[in-house]
Amino acid sequence: MKLYANEAERAAAVLPKTGRVSCLGPTGSFSEYAAVKMCEGYELVLCHSFTEAVRALIAGETDYAVLPVENSISGGVLECLDLLVENDIFASKEYPIPVDQRLATLEGTRKEDIRYIYSHEQALRQCADYVAQNFPHAVCVPTSATVESLCRLDGQSAGIVGAHVRREGVVLSEENIADAKGNFTRFILVERGSALPDHSVMIFLSAVCSHKPGSLLGLLKIFQRQSLNLTRIESRPVKEAFGVYRFFIEFAGDIGNDRVKKVLEEARVHCTQFKILGAYH
Repeated sequence: MKLYANEAERAAAVLPKTGRVSCLGPTGSFSEYAAVKMCEGYELVLCHSFTEAVRALIAGETDYAVLPVENSISGGVLECLDLLVENDIFASKEYPIPVDQRLATLEGTRKEDIRYIYSHEQALRQCADYVAQNFPHAVCVPTSATVESLCRLDGQSAGIVGAHVRREGVVLSEENIADAKGNFTRFILVERGSALPDHSVMIFLSAVCSHKPGSLLGLLKIFQRQSLNLTRIESRPVKEAFGVYRFFIEFAGDIGNDRVKKVLEEARVHCTQFKILGAYH
């Protein structure tokens, strides 16, 4: 996960032109917050789902889409990983943002009266210990976005939203309630097509190996022989083939380097399915 050294470096990663970018809404969502940071000056198109955000991009209604792909606590965002694999799209930038989760209640709500806690499933997982300790009898109810939980609030419920959210009549907890305080979510900027950039710092790919002993090891050795550092690897079941897994692999490498190109081609030949999902700084 790339953390920028300073704001000057972060600003240099912001796109220079204007346009339209789709992301998960509503206003106040972490995805909207990330889109504002990544695409300053762009018109935001707030969508009801990650799938809708990608469909808007593919249809040409937006120039880019912003998707979360990994959280440092709960791991990969599976829906977004599937969208990267299944569509003709390509990640060209990444942007990790700190996730500061706060308990949200209506003014006057008493802690002992809370029976329901609403938020996005990722936020509920990231705050699971806090909820279990403080609201052991509360029912956790997933919403499509963290900020949507504010629409559900009454005297017997609470929500979990980002510290950046402000809403009249809603009180946020003073402390970050996430189980791990150093929590980051990695967002990516996605474009139509699969045109590779001239250079990159990181490369992200998906691979399905043949279902036989040593197949995954053989793939990993391709990177090891060229001393390429794998920064991420996780698996996800292949939807249409029970017992078969797709591996998501990120490694440090310049897409324009001949040695890296050779490794990618060797890996492609080794796998039954292979796709470069992104190359970025």
